[in-house]
Amino acid sequence: MIDLFHEIVQVMSHNKLRTALTGIAVTWGIFMLIVLLSMARGVTNSFDANMSSRNMAIIKIWGGQTSIPYKGNREGRRISFRDEDMQRLKMENSNFVDDVTSVIDGGGVISTSGGSVSQTYSGVFPSLRSQSNIGDLTQGRFITAKDMEEKAKVMVLPQYYASQLFPPDGKGALGGRVICSGLSFLVVGVYESERKRDVYIPFTTARMMSADRLNLGSVTISLKNVSSEKDGEEAEEGIKKTLASIHNFDPADDNAVYISNYYTNSLSAKSAMGILDVSVWVLGILTLLTGIVGVSNIMFVTVRERTHEIGVRRAIGAKPVKILTQVITESVAITLLFGYLGIVLGMVVSQVIAHFLGNDGILKNPTVSLSITFEVMAVLVVAGALAGLFPALKALKVKPVEALRDE
Repeated sequence: MIDLFHEIVQVMSHNKLRTALTGIAVTWGIFMLIVLLSMARGVTNSFDANMSSRNMAIIKIWGGQTSIPYKGNREGRRISFRDEDMQRLKMENSNFVDDVTSVIDGGGVISTSGGSVSQTYSGVFPSLRSQSNIGDLTQGRFITAKDMEEKAKVMVLPQYYASQLFPPDGKGALGGRVICSGLSFLVVGVYESERKRDVYIPFTTARMMSADRLNLGSVTISLKNVSSEKDGEEAEEGIKKTLASIHNFDPADDNAVYISNYYTNSLSAKSAMGILDVSVWVLGILTLLTGIVGVSNIMFVTVRERTHEIGVRRAIGAKPVKILTQVITESVAITLLFGYLGIVLGMVVSQVIAHFLGNDGILKNPTVSLSITFEVMAVLVVAGALAGLFPALKALKVKPVEALRDE
């Protein structure tokens, strides 16, 4: 082992400039691979966090305008949903449909004796809590089935508005009263969110307050018994057929209703995350390839310069596998040395990025795990072995007699 170490040092010091330039290429290739992997991991972590914070097994539908004549009806009819549509959708698609909900929005000034805000409210079902990441409830509760049944005048506020309506910090909001559209509402919950500032009341209460007591803007369907993209597509097809039957439009008319299948979209996005990881590996390895070619060239030069030494070893009985192992081991050692430097630098940069952008935007904890580091090390070993393989095979072709004559 000590002799091998001395030989590696000798190889690297024989032509310092050539070795340094080659080492920089290897270090840069590994550095870029680590940084790219950390960025890809940050995007994947952000995607996973977003998916886990809400129920993605949902389909959302908006009414559109027919573009195909159907059963005596001309094109151009406006499709609007009704409350009874939700019941039909659930009943006729019971294999896939778990729940059907909607949202009714209304506007107005929300006020207390301590302040007022001009903000729309949303009439929602209790299941919105699992369908959408509204934030963390810091006080009280969300809308319940009992609120829906009783058409209760209750409200859930974001902390941002709670602080304005119940100054100075909104701690007195829970159990307090607010006036909205001339009605008194009891505040039953307060949530904290960096982005959302929606005000929630029960759907049935919003329906009672709405000027339009019939139509719905959109319908959200929670799915069950789905485990593949095919299941999601079958559920979507069945839902559209039911709506076509209710509103008398051609099921093939893509403009009659607009459907966003969150479930199939999330599966497609997850596949894209896998493609992103593969693409990063391919790009990083291609970048590393230039350094590996340099290491191979160094080993070719080393074999040529040590022809006499190799001939002597072969003449005194050294087996071919011994020569092969020596050259490949030296190549792997050089690659690992400079590659390890690239790993360290890459991890330092990824930690810096994580510090500044670790929980912001599309990046969440953009760092590489220990398992990925081991995978990169394995790539280095394989790359170093390949870089030394061809020079090693050339060394085996050296004939002892001719090598001993070499000066």
